[in-house]
Amino acid sequence: MILSTRNTSVVLAVAALSLLSTGCEKLRARDHLNKGVQAFKGAKFADAADHFRQSVDLDPEFPTARLYLATAYMSQFIPGAESPENKEVAVKANEEFMNVLKQEPKNLIAIESLASLRYSQAQGIPGLEEKLKKLDEAKEWYQKLVEAEPKSKSGWYSLAVITWLKWYPDYKQTRDKLSMKPEEAGPLKDKKVREELREKWAAQLDKGIKDLEKAIEIDPEYDDAMAYMNLYHRQRADLADTKEQCAAEVKTADDWIQKALQAKKIKAERLEKKAAGGIVSEEGK
Repeated sequence: MILSTRNTSVVLAVAALSLLSTGCEKLRARDHLNKGVQAFKGAKFADAADHFRQSVDLDPEFPTARLYLATAYMSQFIPGAESPENKEVAVKANEEFMNVLKQEPKNLIAIESLASLRYSQAQGIPGLEEKLKKLDEAKEWYQKLVEAEPKSKSGWYSLAVITWLKWYPDYKQTRDKLSMKPEEAGPLKDKKVREELREKWAAQLDKGIKDLEKAIEIDPEYDDAMAYMNLYHRQRADLADTKEQCAAEVKTADDWIQKALQAKKIKAERLEKKAAGGIVSEEGK
């Protein structure tokens, strides 16, 4: 059917009004985004979330606003707090980060935030079994992060930290059962217990060390990762069959401590030079 000139004009006018309305809503969405950012910078996270929520409502296809909204909710979450309000902001943060991934499936900030949220939730769970389940959820998201971005040093580091957090309760309980004090040198006194623990954990500990190696390869001054390298090797020493093997692991742990201290020193000196440069720059004005 051919439209008359009059009908065509009406259709074009309606379309123009629709575009104008859409354009105005997008402008308002960006205005609320800017206001939300200002509130966020002032640590007014609830106010920021209100602005970001309005921005998303005005422009549902605006992924930046949705990402900020999720972050504002997450910033209000307090690990371990049992109030309904605290649980609600965690749920909302999770929902909005998932919505971001629907629009941008490889959004690294959303993936890492979902991992971090679960890790934070785990820290506030008193029961070990439930804590470990939540850590497993966090681990799954950190695994997704390193698959999406293999050069994510925080992703590899976090995977290793979670492995260590899962191993340590079993390790400590074993030492306690053997009446071994924290300062008492290894290996574990009971050979059978040592073998059982090694069979259960050796592969996971090896994987944790490899994850830390990847993080340090990405950032050769990653002192936090180096500190965990120390823990891994120092505790793996308890699984050794001989005193010599145990001593070798302890030596490796000591070496990593020195590397961590050296990395901290280098970064501190760099900051001092940068600060001194800023002072000189100000004086030269």
